[in-house]
Amino acid sequence: MKHSLFLISLLTALAFPALADENVQQIVKKAELAAFYAGDDGRTEALMKIVDAQGRKQMRKFIILRKDVEDGGDQKLMVFFSRPTDVKNTVFRVEKHTHLEQDDDRWLYLPALDLVKRISAGDKRTSFVGSHYFYEDVSGRAITEDTFSLLKSTDSTYLLKAEPKNPSSVEFSHYEVEIDKTTYLPRKVVFFKNDNAYRQVESVKIETIDGHPTVVRSKVSDLASGGYTLMEFRRVKYDIGLPDSLFSERSLRTLPKKWLK
Repeated sequence: MKHSLFLISLLTALAFPALADENVQQIVKKAELAAFYAGDDGRTEALMKIVDAQGRKQMRKFIILRKDVEDGGDQKLMVFFSRPTDVKNTVFRVEKHTHLEQDDDRWLYLPALDLVKRISAGDKRTSFVGSHYFYEDVSGRAITEDTFSLLKSTDSTYLLKAEPKNPSSVEFSHYEVEIDKTTYLPRKVVFFKNDNAYRQVESVKIETIDGHPTVVRSKVSDLASGGYTLMEFRRVKYDIGLPDSLFSERSLRTLPKKWLK
């Protein structure tokens, strides 16, 4: 009997070698920190290319400013659009909350109407300014919203399955995320409706900036239509001392030019 128990333990260790050091929740937490909380704050210029199912292209250019209230906790985000002309000076603002019982607060400022539009929790998984990205992709989905399990562990990656705790709040039944064991950045996320993969988010290129592994090119694909959106991140900077006052309704109408140069 002792030999049998030893054999079972050995086979379990061989099947899941990584879990000897880390459990699934620790992996997920490290991935969240790596993807969305590098440094205390950050600035990046983003260039977005949207390609629809017919191959038609659109471009978007904007600057993202981000500040952490608490590492791994609440967060503030502002996105300032500069191109094309029809979206120039449009601003997306997020107050991210990490408690499951409190939804993130999101607003979109439309300068042509001088209107601040609140984005409801039900709209967070809809198109971000006409792209294949969702509003939730930009600010990040809170890990408290899903239940994670390990599907596979290789020498270089973890493959996790995530199921929503509130299935009626999302369009997917589950998603699978591949996490790099060295950087803890998600390499690929595939969303499923039942067993059918329909949407994919990829980290196409990663560089180390100011000591932080950083996604500098990403891609979201509609697996049904063939349309996709590419996003490149340039002039990325961390720990630049962004003031709390910047992340306010006032900055929607009065652009903080000092931080947008």
